[in-house]
Amino acid sequence: MADELGGRVARHAVVIGGSLAGLLAARVLAEHAERVTVVERDRFPEGQEARPGVPQGRHLHVLIAGGQQALDELLPGFMAELGELGAPKVGVPEDMVQWQNGQWFRRTPATAHFYTGPRPQLEWLVRQRVLADPRIELVEGTETVGLTGDSSRVRGVRLRERGAGADKETRTLEADLVVDASGRSTKAADWLAGIGAEAPHEETLDTGLAYATRVYRSPADVPGTDAIGYYVVPSPDQVYGGVVLPLGDGRHLVTLSGLRGDEPPTDEGAFEDYAKRLPHPVVSDWLARAEPDSPVYGFRKTSNIRRRYDRPGRRPAGFLATGDALCAFNPIYGQGMAVAALTAVALRRALTDPKRTPTTRQVQRALLDASKQAWDISAGADKKMPGATGDAARPGPADKAVGWYLRRVQERAAGDPVVGAPFRAALTLTAPLTALFAPSVARAVLFGPVHGTPAEPPLSRN
Repeated sequence: MADELGGRVARHAVVIGGSLAGLLAARVLAEHAERVTVVERDRFPEGQEARPGVPQGRHLHVLIAGGQQALDELLPGFMAELGELGAPKVGVPEDMVQWQNGQWFRRTPATAHFYTGPRPQLEWLVRQRVLADPRIELVEGTETVGLTGDSSRVRGVRLRERGAGADKETRTLEADLVVDASGRSTKAADWLAGIGAEAPHEETLDTGLAYATRVYRSPADVPGTDAIGYYVVPSPDQVYGGVVLPLGDGRHLVTLSGLRGDEPPTDEGAFEDYAKRLPHPVVSDWLARAEPDSPVYGFRKTSNIRRRYDRPGRRPAGFLATGDALCAFNPIYGQGMAVAALTAVALRRALTDPKRTPTTRQVQRALLDASKQAWDISAGADKKMPGATGDAARPGPADKAVGWYLRRVQERAAGDPVVGAPFRAALTLTAPLTALFAPSVARAVLFGPVHGTPAEPPLSRN
């Protein structure tokens, strides 16, 4: 097969990890390989329950528009099925009371929508669709402990039954292609070293952001509002965040966030007191009327990590990384599920590119490119936060000029639909960041006034 991944693609492909990214990669590879094996360290639940392999699974997840489009491309009809399961659909800015950078957003007609149902629900539906393919086999309760092959080519994986202990015998599963979708805590650096290859350089950026989440039964009646959700967005000048979004069936997820040294508590009483740190009591007032329906769960692993497999190094053919094993974002920006789907679309397009025979390096570069815009948004915002650390926190040569322009975009996005619509399109990964520099937008940003915004939370639509 030389270093080719398209045309005469692998007879057998192994995907490490049954994550959303891993399952969608398996879906694409099944179009080319004779068979695909997904190796998952946990055991999947029968229904729509949370699984241990998603440590942030009990927290807020949104499926933004870019991810919706990608999932429908990979699994036709997926979004209609998700809607039939009851996943709430929220339009912005129309359905949300949102505060950011000292402004309340005008609730003008929605130009973007996202789904806010529980992540286990979405994962269950993806599993049902993907694993129905007879070419895809699932191996559960099994961990990957290494690769086979050498620094020029990967030829399989070494597996061990999970929980068996280090002295338990391993078995080898031969493969022509191995895809690492094992998440942000991937052991790929050790696996590659074990066959004489080099690990990729890791770019990191960590604000120390932490968040805590609790499920509430929504108030029976919240007078004077038709809002579906509430969002107080943190910024360098105001570092606390709070969001209230529907899960369906009258339940809402409430997430509060803060930075290193002042993390939101997981103590139930202190959780609601922490909401009073937000710059307006709108979230705290909602909590006072709602009924708690779960414990408080905390989450701390929010650093941005990008593994640069695109850079030179001694790395084997037949090994790819995807999902959080390639590029992991601060989850507060809600990009992870969308990027998992967009990366799978990029994998499909790279493997079917009529202009070239795909190689490991070319395909890996395409997967990284699929995550670039989300990285630019997440890392670009995080490097401005106080206390940000990591090599990606250093400002680049163009950051000052771009930052000046984007501050003007944000000042106008809250009140001017001409700026707000492309701003949301870029954030939801349905338009490139260059859309913010289109002539009509640039005129409004550079020469237009800052439109008036509500002085108080807009509890009713405009």
